[in-house]
Amino acid sequence: MTKFARIFLATAFSFSLLALAQTTPAAAAGADPTPAPAVTNATGTKLGTINIEQAIFATNEGQRDFEALRKKLEPKDQELKGMSDEVDSLKKQLSTQGDKLNDEARATLVKQVEQKQKSLERAVQDARDDAQNQQNDIAQKILQKMAPLLVKYAGDNGFGVIMDTSNPWPNGPVLWAGPAVDITKAIVDAYNAQSGVPAPATSGAKPAGTKPATTGTRPATKPAEPPKQ
Repeated sequence: MTKFARIFLATAFSFSLLALAQTTPAAAAGADPTPAPAVTNATGTKLGTINIEQAIFATNEGQRDFEALRKKLEPKDQELKGMSDEVDSLKKQLSTQGDKLNDEARATLVKQVEQKQKSLERAVQDARDDAQNQQNDIAQKILQKMAPLLVKYAGDNGFGVIMDTSNPWPNGPVLWAGPAVDITKAIVDAYNAQSGVPAPATSGAKPAGTKPATTGTRPATKPAEPPKQ
C-alpha cells in the first residue's frame, strides 16, 4: 500500500474513533439513530497496539473484496501489458533498424515511439489512481464497521490507549511493541464474527493480511533515441 493510502487509513481511523467518542444520545437530526456501542470500562489503563492496515486486509470481508477487485482489474492489466509490449517492440525496431532508415523514416518512428510511450505512462497512472481509489473505498467501508468493535473491545478489556503500528517507526509513533499487547487478531476475529462473511477458500488463497496488488504495468522508462542529425 502506498504512503498516501497509509495516511488515508490512519486519518480515517482517527476520525472514526473521534466520531464514536463524541456520539451522544442527542444526535443531530437526520443522523443514524443507531447508538455507538457503550464503552464498559472507560477508565482502563492498559496500552495496546493494532496494525489497522493488516487488520483490514485480514478480515474475511477484506480478503473477499480485495480479491474481487483484483479480478476486476485483470482486463486493465492485460490492456496495459499489451500497450507496454507494443512500445518495447517499437523501441526494438528503432534500435535494430534505425541505422538503415533514412532521416525522415527514422524521425517518424522516433515520434511514434514517443507518442506511444506517453500514452502508456498516462494509462498506467490513470489505472493506478483508479485502483487506489477503489482500494481506499473498500478499506474505508471496513474501517467504519471496525472502529466501534475496537472501541468496545478496548473498553471491555481495560485498555486506555490503542496505538496503530501500520506505519513502522520512525514514520509511525511506535518504536517497539511486543506481541503480548497486539490486539489485531482479536479485532479481526470479532469483525469476522459480526460480519458473517465466511473465510475464503484455502485453495489458492493469499495469506491473511496480504495486501492486494495494484494494477498498472510498469512502463518502459528508456526514452526513444533522437533523430539522427
